[in-house]
Amino acid sequence: MAQSLEVKTLPKAFLNMVQKQPDLIAMRRKDYGIWHDIPWKEYYENVKHVALGLHALGVKYKDHVAIIGENRPEWLYSALGIVCAGGAWVGVYTTNPVAECEYVVGHSDAVVYICEDEEQLDKALAFRSKTPMLRKLIVWEMEGLKHFEDPMLMSFDQLLALGKEEDRKNPDLFRQLTELAQPDDIAGIIYTSGTTGPPKGALLAHEGYLWVAHSANQVTPLTCEDETISFLPLNHVYEQIFDIMYHLTVGQIVNFTENTDTVMADMMEISPTMFHAVPRIWEKYYSGIVLKMADATWLKRSLYDIAVRIGTRYNNIALTGKKVPLDLSILYHIAYFVVFRKLKERLGFDRVRVGVSGAAPISHEILKFFQSIGIPIREGYGMTETTGITHMSSEVDFKVGTVGKAIPGTQVKIADDGEILVKHPGIFKGYYKDEDNTKEALVDGWMHTGDVGMIDEGGYLKLTDRKKDLIITAGGKNVAPQYLENLLKFSPYINDSVVIGDRRKYLTALIVIDEENVTKFAQDNKVQFTTFASMTRAPEVIALIQEEINKVNNQVSRVENIRKFKIIDKKLYTEDGEVTPTMKVKRKSINAQFKDLIESMYREGD
Repeated sequence: MAQSLEVKTLPKAFLNMVQKQPDLIAMRRKDYGIWHDIPWKEYYENVKHVALGLHALGVKYKDHVAIIGENRPEWLYSALGIVCAGGAWVGVYTTNPVAECEYVVGHSDAVVYICEDEEQLDKALAFRSKTPMLRKLIVWEMEGLKHFEDPMLMSFDQLLALGKEEDRKNPDLFRQLTELAQPDDIAGIIYTSGTTGPPKGALLAHEGYLWVAHSANQVTPLTCEDETISFLPLNHVYEQIFDIMYHLTVGQIVNFTENTDTVMADMMEISPTMFHAVPRIWEKYYSGIVLKMADATWLKRSLYDIAVRIGTRYNNIALTGKKVPLDLSILYHIAYFVVFRKLKERLGFDRVRVGVSGAAPISHEILKFFQSIGIPIREGYGMTETTGITHMSSEVDFKVGTVGKAIPGTQVKIADDGEILVKHPGIFKGYYKDEDNTKEALVDGWMHTGDVGMIDEGGYLKLTDRKKDLIITAGGKNVAPQYLENLLKFSPYINDSVVIGDRRKYLTALIVIDEENVTKFAQDNKVQFTTFASMTRAPEVIALIQEEINKVNNQVSRVENIRKFKIIDKKLYTEDGEVTPTMKVKRKSINAQFKDLIESMYREGD
């Protein structure tokens, strides 16, 4: 541990890992249904040739290079190649429209644009006349571009060939370039998906990335024998925790899914030992299990129901830290052997030691459900500006309803207004070219998170809500909408919800239904509909959602009761600015877009 702590830059961490385990598998990718192993020495060759190729193209120390593409080995070859050449990467979401790509590439002063395919190249061709710093466009997949000639265009293979040639001419150059980066230099710029105004570029340093990895690894340790799966956007800090921070610190195998639609199938083939996801994915797994069981034979359904009841009783005691009675413990182990073990195998969770949920708050009921079937999910907390993590629950040290304790080396305090303030060596260096917002977020080294919460006597952090999202009703009562929204999302028929009620007499909600599950309900109950929109208006569907809302209302105080709701007649899309790439609802955007629908719930009499 001491030796690796002296490694303070990503190039040094990378070289350290290559030297330690050159023949071990670094990652796997899936092409046309077949998995391919990539050992660390092959990873090294690719990174070296990217770095030397970029250097030959004139990328200098501290230059910025944009990357836009889905998760695949080339993303990491490009990112590590950029920092080994002394530069910093700038990740761009593949779902960003041309205008947003132009903003990020232009604002970050990117000199090279590395992209996945023709679709992402087209975006750059549309805006390059407005981004004069941009000199080169490099494409991983040249399909459809074979005969396209452009002086700025270069294929990724050509970049690698250029790097090989440089290496032949000057074999010591790569090592010299890896010495350029200093610990407090910027390694990555992450543009936070701006829910208000244009996105801000958070500057993350080499030492911050590595410090967070070492600290997190003390709470949830991984080794080179562990396997993780990569499918959340790689330019988001949450995915970078596992594919860059942990990967360059412990050297576990990163498995790249074929595409985002094949995650569940790939899970069964890979059977990772650690699975990290956003709440939306965990909710999807949960509702999938519930609905599959509803369709199962009477015997299977009965066994499952009994097992879940036993699991719930067992965990209600176990989660409080008390000793579980012997008879209940025996029943739970039988239930696990007969039902839960097979269920975990079917899902690809048979080797998962611990599941992680992050990037947004998750329903505690979902956590309890998975714990009951033998899949421990632990919540973490952090933000882009804290290089991903400030709090984490370990497999054994956790408390349901909290996001865990601060990771080693982190200071936390609660401001007078309830805002959570944090400080650790991984705090970002500010927003690129934005002093005003930097001064607002960083005060004397303390990051003002914008989240409200409390620390209990055990040191566990409990989140309430975003400071700006707290609802104060017309009667002066404080309500945290996130808590209610999570209770609603526990329903297999509700994908998303936005609770409204600031300065209003009562609470209302906009509901986004789960298309797959509600369609199945409609078919099973012979509900007539033609389109998604017409399904949302069917009286039977409205009654179904009302039942789900009643269940939530029965669990909360009267002031938190949702008196009215409307179902949104469309799905929410990142491209329409309604959700962030990690599937968090943009409340402000929804409130503006569905203003008339919201007002109708308050006009229809009290």
